[in-house]
Amino acid sequence: MSAVIFIPARYASTRYPGKPLVELKGATGEAKSLIQRSWEAAKAVRGADAVYVLTDDSRIAEAARGFGADVLMTSENARNGTERCAEGVAQLATAPDCVVNLQGDAPLTPAWFVEALIERMADPAVRMATPILRCDTETLTNFVTDRQNGRVGGTTAVARADGTALYFSKEVLPFVGSLETPPEVWHHVGVYAYRPEALEAYMSWPEGPLEKAEGLEQLRFLENGVPVTCVPVEGKGRVFWELNNPVDVARIEGVLAKEGIA
Repeated sequence: MSAVIFIPARYASTRYPGKPLVELKGATGEAKSLIQRSWEAAKAVRGADAVYVLTDDSRIAEAARGFGADVLMTSENARNGTERCAEGVAQLATAPDCVVNLQGDAPLTPAWFVEALIERMADPAVRMATPILRCDTETLTNFVTDRQNGRVGGTTAVARADGTALYFSKEVLPFVGSLETPPEVWHHVGVYAYRPEALEAYMSWPEGPLEKAEGLEQLRFLENGVPVTCVPVEGKGRVFWELNNPVDVARIEGVLAKEGIA
């Protein structure tokens, strides 16, 4: 099965403008941009035939080409990474069997998360898949603390018994009454795998009220009756965290140092 990884990146983030070019220091003290660290994470994935940075911003494109990435320019009309991926597929000479959307703000994404997605997409019945990770104490505490302080941290997922998604939210779901005895909370990892035809269908649907309220692109699939397959993955001791707010820079740099990632 052929698979291509796209890394959508935009400069005009509402919460954190210029985020893809924010520098993060690794274990050796060397600073690399967020987009470069995300690209390096993608390049470590086995089973991917190619990796592209997708952007509509010349500053990001120039930076990405500077560290050796292949770049596809997308339109300013793309409202989210999924729409950007649909535009990217249209530029390829041949559509792959599987398109992976690795968010440009998730440099700590382990390769095995993406590899598990590609493996799950080998089932032709799966139209779209995304990984979920059971929250450890540190991650759940960060989630709850962010919401208590009016910040949006990560996204949580609630799934059916068959593994398909019931809902995704920027709220902590289910409700956490106490961090001493919390319920099982699953962190939605910001990676998606799609069939090219699912991306084509996505572009034909208008933005729905749930997608608009949450700011979560994957909800458009649920609002239009397309199952989203949740793939449970293991952190294996790696703390997974996206760069959503300036406070996350220190969190991510701490993990880079702990993991010895240069």
